[in-house]
Amino acid sequence: MDAIDQFAHHVAETRSEDIPGVAVSAAETLILDTIGVGIGGSAGPKARDLADVQDQFGKGTDAHVWSLGKRLPASAAALCNAYQIHNSEYDCVHEEAVAHVLSAVVPAALAHAERVGGIDGQSFIDAVILGVDVAANLGVAATSGLRFFRPATVGAFGATAALGRLMGMDANQLRHAFSLSYGQLCGTMQAHEEGSMLLAMQMGFNARNAVIATDLAAAGFTGPAEVLEGRFGYFNLIETSGTPAEAAATLGNIWRITEVAHKPFPSGRATHGVIDGCLELRERHNIQTADVASIEAVVPPLVHQLVGRPPRLTMDVNYARLCAAYVAARALLSGTITPADFEPDAYADPATQALAQLATIMVDPQAGPNALTPVSLTIRMTDGAVHSTRLDAVYGSPAKPMPREAQLMKFRTNTVAALLPLGATRVNRLIGYLERLRELDDVAKLVPDMIGGAR
Repeated sequence: MDAIDQFAHHVAETRSEDIPGVAVSAAETLILDTIGVGIGGSAGPKARDLADVQDQFGKGTDAHVWSLGKRLPASAAALCNAYQIHNSEYDCVHEEAVAHVLSAVVPAALAHAERVGGIDGQSFIDAVILGVDVAANLGVAATSGLRFFRPATVGAFGATAALGRLMGMDANQLRHAFSLSYGQLCGTMQAHEEGSMLLAMQMGFNARNAVIATDLAAAGFTGPAEVLEGRFGYFNLIETSGTPAEAAATLGNIWRITEVAHKPFPSGRATHGVIDGCLELRERHNIQTADVASIEAVVPPLVHQLVGRPPRLTMDVNYARLCAAYVAARALLSGTITPADFEPDAYADPATQALAQLATIMVDPQAGPNALTPVSLTIRMTDGAVHSTRLDAVYGSPAKPMPREAQLMKFRTNTVAALLPLGATRVNRLIGYLERLRELDDVAKLVPDMIGGAR
C-alpha cells in the first residue's frame, strides 16, 4: 500500500471533535496571518497584471482576487491569491518541512468556499488543518535537500486535501485527487536561485492545479495509485529520498499546524536567523554600524544554499529578500526589516552597501540537509571587541513566538500596504470575523471585507 492511502484516510475520516483545541486556535491565528499577507501582496510585482491575464484563460465569477476585487473562476482566483500570499516572502512557514504550508491551502479552500457558499467556519478550519497536515508531513518526510521548490510541490497536496475535505470526498476519491494533482506538479528551484517572480507564481500554479484536480476527481477521473512511493512517485522523482510512511504514522497524534512559524519580517525565512541574531547583538551591545569590522554567520547548508548569495548594488526585489548579507546590514542599521528595505533607494544606500560587503555567510557542515537552525552570528568591531550569539530557535517560531499585538500589527500593516488598501472599518470587522472564525456560518462572508478601494 502506498502511503498516500494513509493521508487520504486521515483527511476523509478525521472528525472535527478529533482535532484538539490547540490546533484550532493555531489555525485561526495562521489563517488571519495568511489572509493579511495575501491582501498586502496585491501590491507585489505584477499582481494586478496576473489577475487581468486570467481573463484570457476562461470566464467565470466564482471567487474574488483579494484586495483587487476582480472576480474569476475558482481555479484562477486561487492562483492569483496564492501568488499574492508568497510574493513578498511574508507568509508563515513550517521550518522542519521547509515549506509555506498554508500559502496554497488557504486560497484554494477559500475560492471553493466562495464558489459553493454555505461552508461554515469550523468546516473551513478543519480543512485547513488537514491540508497543512498533508503538506507539512510530506515536507518532514523528505530526507534529501531541495531539488524542486518544496513549498509549491507539497502545497499542491495540501490544497488538494483541504478541497477534498470541503467537497466531502471519501478516501478513494481523495487518492485519485492527489494523483491528478501530482500529474500537474511544478516548482523549479531555479526561480529561487535567480530571485525570479516565478517563485511565487509556482505557488499559484499549484493552488490552481489543486482546484482542477479535485474537480476532475469529483467528476470521476482517476489516476495511478502509487503517487508517493511508486517507481516514478513523489519520493523517487521530486524528492530523491524520504520516509512518507513514517510521517503518515504520526497523523492524528502530531498536528503540524501547531508547529508553524510566523514570519515577522518580509524576507525568506532562511534569512530570519541572521536578522534575529543581528537585532539581538545590536540591542545587547549598542552596536554602532560605523564601528563594525566584520559580520560572520555560520548557518546550515540549506540556509547557505537559499540565502548565502552576494549583495548587489541593483537587485530585483525577489533576489534581495533572499540575500542574508543584505538584510543583515539593513537590520543592523535600522533595528528591523520592513517592506521599505526592498526599495531601490535602500539597495543603493552607501552605508548599507558598505556594511553588507562586510558580511560572510559560512556553512556549518554538521547541520542536516533540511535544517534552518542553528545559526551562529559573530560581529567583530574595529576596536577588537567580539560579540557572538547562537540561535536554536528564531523569532516567530512556536518556541520564540510573536506576541499577539505584533501579529495584529503585521495584519494591519499588510492591509494598508495593499494595492487597494482596506479602510479601518473593514479591517476591524475582518479581524473580528477571523478571531471568531469557528463561529462563522459561511466563510464567504469574509470576502467583501477583503476587497480594497472606495466601496
